[in-house]
Amino acid sequence: MHDDQQPRPPRPHQKETDDGRRLREVLSYSRRGSRFSPKQAAAWEAYADQWWIADDEVDVEGFSLAGCFERDAPLIVEIGSGIGESTAVLAADRSAYNVVAFEVWRPGVADTLARIAEAGLSNVRMIGVDAVWSLEHLVGPGELAGLWTFFPDPWHKKKHHKRRLVTPRFANVAAARLAPGAEWRLATDWADYAEQMVAILDAEPLLEGGVVERWDERPVTKFERKGLAAGRRITDLAYRRAFLD
Repeated sequence: MHDDQQPRPPRPHQKETDDGRRLREVLSYSRRGSRFSPKQAAAWEAYADQWWIADDEVDVEGFSLAGCFERDAPLIVEIGSGIGESTAVLAADRSAYNVVAFEVWRPGVADTLARIAEAGLSNVRMIGVDAVWSLEHLVGPGELAGLWTFFPDPWHKKKHHKRRLVTPRFANVAAARLAPGAEWRLATDWADYAEQMVAILDAEPLLEGGVVERWDERPVTKFERKGLAAGRRITDLAYRRAFLD
């Protein structure tokens, strides 16, 4: 257990008020429909037991993301893996790494499981609990070899900007979990979110980086194609955990 062996606080969706009511929280995601297509249902049935981390497993004392694998290897986290288009390709090129992909949309998880199986991968696990909470409480300082955040929900209405994933607090948590020199790769098709990301990540003293050319290792995904079709510009960012004296 991290955090100096102190008990973990409740996960989002488990917090309650003093009188026992469910606490409403500002989260970076909403849980969409969970109905599977026949293909997705088959993938879930075939592979979830192997590669899906059930929510309640996280509540077991001593649970860690690194402990979800049968080997010790550098750990990469992806937040918002969608249908796994990037996950499967990038993980296949990084067989020496363990990859944990966070996704709350179960049909997308099922699609990803199918892609993992098709690629013959054994180094990917899927999880659907809150990624912000998980990085803070399930990953130790300096444990991440990489972090991927591709096309996070832009929450494009101004009143919803508070729900965006990339905030000063999360930037600090994420940066502290990266090993020195480890990279955080991001992409978005919303110009104002890109500007916000740059402002926040530039201000985080543990990070160094900025806007970069499109990462050619990242496959063109459904979300990227949708953004391009709408005339939006894709912005890639790369930040590294600084080597500090």
